[in-house]
Amino acid sequence: MEKVYRLDGLDCANCAAKIERSVQQIKGVEQAQVDFMSTKLTIVAPEKEIERISGEAKEIVNKLEPDVEVNSVQTEKVEESSKGKIIQIAVAIIALGLLSIFTPAMPWKMIAYLILYLWIGYDVLKTAITNIFHGEIFDENFLMAIATVGAIAIGEYPEAVAVMLFYQVGEFFQDYAVAKSRKSISSLLAIRPDSANLIQNGEVKKVAPEAINVGDRILIKPGEKVPLDGIVKEGNSMLDTSALTGESVPRSIHPDEQILSGFINQSGQLTVEVTTTFGESTVSKILDLVENASSKKAPAENFITSFARYYTPIVVGLAVLLAVVPPLVTGEPFYDWVYRALTFLVISCPCALVISVPLSFFGGIGGASKAGVLIKGSNYIETLANVETLVFDKTGTLTKGVFEVQKVETTIDQNDFLRYVASAEQSSSHPIAQSIVNYVDQPLSAVSQLEEIAGFGISVEIEGHHFLVGNEKLLAKYDIPFQAVNEIGTIVYVAMDGKYIGHLVIADELKDHVADALTEVKNLGVKRTVMLTGDNRGIADAIGKKIGIDQVYSELLPEDKVTHLEDELKGGQKTAFVGDGMNDAPVLARADVGIAMGGLGSDAAIEAADVVIMDDQPAKIPVAIGIARKTMGIVKQNIVFAIGVKVLVLILGALGFATMYAAVFADVGVTVIAVLNAMRCLRIK
Repeated sequence: MEKVYRLDGLDCANCAAKIERSVQQIKGVEQAQVDFMSTKLTIVAPEKEIERISGEAKEIVNKLEPDVEVNSVQTEKVEESSKGKIIQIAVAIIALGLLSIFTPAMPWKMIAYLILYLWIGYDVLKTAITNIFHGEIFDENFLMAIATVGAIAIGEYPEAVAVMLFYQVGEFFQDYAVAKSRKSISSLLAIRPDSANLIQNGEVKKVAPEAINVGDRILIKPGEKVPLDGIVKEGNSMLDTSALTGESVPRSIHPDEQILSGFINQSGQLTVEVTTTFGESTVSKILDLVENASSKKAPAENFITSFARYYTPIVVGLAVLLAVVPPLVTGEPFYDWVYRALTFLVISCPCALVISVPLSFFGGIGGASKAGVLIKGSNYIETLANVETLVFDKTGTLTKGVFEVQKVETTIDQNDFLRYVASAEQSSSHPIAQSIVNYVDQPLSAVSQLEEIAGFGISVEIEGHHFLVGNEKLLAKYDIPFQAVNEIGTIVYVAMDGKYIGHLVIADELKDHVADALTEVKNLGVKRTVMLTGDNRGIADAIGKKIGIDQVYSELLPEDKVTHLEDELKGGQKTAFVGDGMNDAPVLARADVGIAMGGLGSDAAIEAADVVIMDDQPAKIPVAIGIARKTMGIVKQNIVFAIGVKVLVLILGALGFATMYAAVFADVGVTVIAVLNAMRCLRIK
């Protein structure tokens, strides 16, 4: 059984990791995960144990982070204003400046600095002491507390206050960045509808979307969000689809067309027959994906979490050695080496890495969502950024998946020709046959002597004439002379009374900007593109050549697609498969990263794929890859910058060439810069 809680007030990534580790150690817990960015605690445990475990988990959170409230996911807490923190920091800066100008005599100097130190650092000291009693010693609060208390002990009062003050400034910027990122994602979640207008017995009642059943009719007024998926029964309107698809151009909607929850009705009033419950609606699936995306951590995030866990106790041990060993060996005064050790501790705080890396991934997921691309987790961002081979399905992915008559050529009257062919095909359910019937807008004739010739076509009598309708093998079988047609699409040949009278070209139309999208992915560094299709070789090769596919495999069964994909995976390159999400689930799941096209609102697309293109357009594939690569670039910049600066200043501090003020930059300054860099991910397009 799964229980989910919201940890209101959780603003520390390292604290989230501590809570997660502690809850995982509760007896009976099968899985426990804290998602820092969405502030969710998820516990999986046997149903009979879940209440006990949840209670123990709440006690753990209360002990480790007394200021964090554990609430159900439905409970929303309004964020407290940061005004109090700003006032605290401003007062401390002014007071520190005045003390520097008007230095009082001892012991008033020590008392004044201690009061100011407690004013600005009380919460850090309290958290550090609380954590020590609960066995969680080595965190950033402990590092700041021990370094600043040590500075006071050796008489460096201004530096102790300054270090604590600038640490609080860094925490303020960190909290601001996290809040801004969460607000960005929250704006995406604003597509959640508040109510629905249920039409019942001729009256309209406002009810919760969860209360609507399949088959009910709802009224959607201009300006309202579409609360549930359905079919328009009455009315015409324009829809704002940007929240789901990222497209700014409104889309028209008419009776008998599908409408999806999350769209916004702009103009006309619509009556819609509901086709899904709220829990299964498009908007619910998308909300769930966005809210839970950051729970799937990338290798880089897992590395940073482990790094911070072991790194902190190591540097504390090194600081102790730095304070004690050199003076014992060289006979130098302890004061200088203790000062260096305290500086070393301030520098070592891993805040920049712990917060900026997950913040970067979270920003990338939010930026992609704004562009109409749903990425299920930061692990998929990292994989997508490294993709070198793109494998495509054809029908419904590169093409629209709708067969249409593209061309008609005949030696007789065209209206008669189309009537004969449509009459012959009217009893068939084949998509090509149906496309011909749908194309002909005139009454059809009765048929007789209908014979289906498997693999060839049909033989039929219409109005006293004998017709053959099918492929070129059919006409060859009956020794009817004709000129083969070499065009992209399925060619339907027609003979009447033993004489060839014309043909139709049936084709599945390419989606817009497919060739441009493939050019863009190549420019982004994708080395190889492959198309897998069950279509015949001639059509597949022609389409592949037209849009610039490197390798085409045609006439494949579904299991053949898996085989070919596995051959690509053996090459060692990261491989993405792009499919329509309905019949390509096995291949989507097998690829390094599965990208679903043509599946907005489809269970198969959302469940099988790792990335969902929400407007079904191939043009969004280079957008997704570009966002992933830019996000990973920012992640790597932060890792190299933060570790590089810290290592440099750690060495300088150990050698005595860095003061505590340099240490403050190595901690707070690096954190602020890394966090601001991470926030660029929110603006990636």
